[in-house]
Amino acid sequence: MTVLRVLDILEEQGKTKYWLCKRMEMHYVSFNKMVNNQTASIRFDTIDRMAQLLEVSPGELFLQIPDDKTEE
Repeated sequence: MTVLRVLDILEEQGKTKYWLCKRMEMHYVSFNKMVNNQTASIRFDTIDRMAQLLEVSPGELFLQIPDDKTEE
């Protein structure tokens, strides 16, 4: 599973969700669902904008979490 780690990055940088939401110019409900991994997709331009604002690469916004299932 791949998750968005924006909240971790914001905490590391001492910034708030409100700070990023305002700069992203998004509706708070949509933004909140996105950063809390409650959405099925994110547009590439949204990822690019978020990475620019947080001064990270787009890849740094994501974390790969192994599935709990073991392959047989």
